[in-house]
Amino acid sequence: MKHQEESTSSVSFDAHVSRLPQNGMPVRIEADPAQREALAKDHDLLSVERYVAELLVAPWKRHGVKVTGRVEADITQACVVTLEPVTAHIDEEVEGLFLPEDSKLGRQGFEGGGEIMLDAEGPDSPETFSGDTVDVGALAEQFFGLAIDPYPRKLGVTIDIASQEPAEESEFQRKLKSLLGKS
Repeated sequence: MKHQEESTSSVSFDAHVSRLPQNGMPVRIEADPAQREALAKDHDLLSVERYVAELLVAPWKRHGVKVTGRVEADITQACVVTLEPVTAHIDEEVEGLFLPEDSKLGRQGFEGGGEIMLDAEGPDSPETFSGDTVDVGALAEQFFGLAIDPYPRKLGVTIDIASQEPAEESEFQRKLKSLLGKS
């Protein structure tokens, strides 16, 4: 999300960084029917019945922005085995840090030539933004997308794998066994 103009989120919401109160600005995004239809299409879902993101957008460091909150949704997907509808509830924590693209803090680790320590379980590194807005709706949609089960299965459905008869022993395998003294 380097430039906000690139955002194609159907639940886009630009928060003005320069106007943020010190205690943060609460943002609630509740998708209307057209937005829910677009979310379903964008994420290969049968439908999105409900989508709500409740976020707090607050100043961070000198010119940065910290976004925290939750995204909740009720969705319907196709079962990967039977293609029947499977409903799911998403309740995902949202957290993101943003720095202006010209910020020294954002460039320090990447242009310093030194090592960068990454923690897979730790927070993500800050993203950069240009201008005076950050699309917090697109951030919430990213967390929504990550929470979707990529292989939904209807309760009790299993994949039957056909049993395979043991293949005939090849000539090479017979010779190898005879050389090793196995019968």
